[in-house]
Amino acid sequence: MPHDTVPQTNRNRMSDETNLLEKLEGKLAAAGSRRTFLRNAAMSTVAAGALAACGKAKAAPAQQGNASGGTMPEHGPSSAAPAAPAAPPTLEQLRAKADAMDAMHEKGIKAFPAPTKGKGNQLLAPRVEKGVKVYELTAREIDWETEPGKTVKAWAYNDQVPGPQIRVREGERVRIVLKNELPESTSIHFHGLEIPNDQDGVPFITQPPVKPGDSYTYEFVAPNSGSHMYHSHHNSAKQVGMGMLGAFIVEPKQKRAIEKVDVDYVMILNDGYHGYTLNGKSFPATEPITAKAGQKVRIRYMNEGMMIHPMHLHGMHMTVIDKDGWPQPQPWKCDTLNIAPGERWDVIVNCTNPGTWAFHCHILPHAESEHGMFGMVTVLIVEKPVA
Repeated sequence: MPHDTVPQTNRNRMSDETNLLEKLEGKLAAAGSRRTFLRNAAMSTVAAGALAACGKAKAAPAQQGNASGGTMPEHGPSSAAPAAPAAPPTLEQLRAKADAMDAMHEKGIKAFPAPTKGKGNQLLAPRVEKGVKVYELTAREIDWETEPGKTVKAWAYNDQVPGPQIRVREGERVRIVLKNELPESTSIHFHGLEIPNDQDGVPFITQPPVKPGDSYTYEFVAPNSGSHMYHSHHNSAKQVGMGMLGAFIVEPKQKRAIEKVDVDYVMILNDGYHGYTLNGKSFPATEPITAKAGQKVRIRYMNEGMMIHPMHLHGMHMTVIDKDGWPQPQPWKCDTLNIAPGERWDVIVNCTNPGTWAFHCHILPHAESEHGMFGMVTVLIVEKPVA
């Protein structure tokens, strides 16, 4: 670039740099020792940096534009008019939106109880061999419909989720024959039963795992009465979540007066791979509980899931009688009962209030959304007495 085209500010800066360098060269020439040379060199570096900074500072006012580097809009005055605030929705628009949501809720309620393929928790009849009650359970993968139109892969006992319900009497000899047709090893643990250690069903602690294609036999005398469960205890977070679970109920030799009921209903809760389910189904495919006015209903809650589920009954209270199969020191009342994983609670409902009563988990995202009820919802229907 020709000298006469250099801006005045740049020519002044170049002149300052030349003068400073000449002074520094004189000092370096006069240095009499290595230490002096190094000290003067450091001073030169500092001085040069300061000069460069001064040059940049002088040039800065000449810059124009956005200091954000283009990532922010200019903050200067704008000729654009501010956007007008949106008009609030009209009453007609609000009602149209409400109608759309209400229609989804109504559709689910009207579909209940919705038919689906398959039914779990069915009572399993044993065969008797020399006084021993023999129950055969085959574990395999199936297709399972949890709600209308929703079919999932399940790992099941005897092609149902939950597995078949086993009921025996205290003191009876029981034999369980497990056949494994799954793609991985498994076992059965009898949850809550105080049986001999070698029948407890925990691989590598009390038995080897039951490998694909193999069978295994458990045998014991039914001990403590109450509401118990059976389920896989091998890769159980997956296997139980996929459906490998069931009720194991031991009837007492002598029933207490409070246990004499008209309806005995098992409700197994799960929240695994199939979503939030009651006895393997999600609302509106869950099953209603039905009783006549004046009857007593026993509900045996069993939580085979991995979350707590506070079960709430509308319209009537529950009288809690048993926890994990053991009688409570004193029956007590509630309308919402929290069921933790692995727990069993037995309650009695005196059906004194006719009507159709909502019955659901009160962790509300387990039971309802803007699209309507789903998951852990059913009803208790108390039929009016015939006139």
